[in-house]
Amino acid sequence: MKTMLAIMKKRSSGIPADTIHVFDDIIRRGDALGYPSLTPECEAEFIAAMETHLTKEQRYWLYEQNGGCKGTGGDKERKAFALEHGHKPLAERLEMLYGKKAVLNDDNTITLAFRCTHGYYKKVREGKIKTPLPGIQPYFERCAGGRLYGLEKQMGIKLKIQSVDVSPLYEDAKNPVVFTFRIVN
Repeated sequence: MKTMLAIMKKRSSGIPADTIHVFDDIIRRGDALGYPSLTPECEAEFIAAMETHLTKEQRYWLYEQNGGCKGTGGDKERKAFALEHGHKPLAERLEMLYGKKAVLNDDNTITLAFRCTHGYYKKVREGKIKTPLPGIQPYFERCAGGRLYGLEKQMGIKLKIQSVDVSPLYEDAKNPVVFTFRIVN
């Protein structure tokens, strides 16, 4: 979350200083407790504050800059895929990676039905979550940022998050989240 705060503080983010102050306080409280990184409680508070104090567009922009799963060690495989299959049509590459879960739409968007195997889903499967969490929409917006990052590396295209549609996961963890990305190049 410290990286996200640093991005918020950039002038190009357009996020007002009084709003940034809310997030700065969350980080400071975690630091004051002596945590080298934020606790899960601080992270949840940070994500919930994003939903409260930022617009959907601001959150999407932030997650496009630094989404979840970015830099998790998969870049070598992503680059290898891009090099090996870069000459193939985009729809074919999407099919190779995601099967029927990814669709190249006529309106220059990619729709990806996605179900991660960690984080929120894992907690639902383990029975630790029985009701929807506050901040669940921004949680999956962050996940969309990670999928965007991976797709850009694998496909060699530039994307923007257009929408994140979250199913009632606390009722059925098998229902996917649907991400829609707009192709911008």
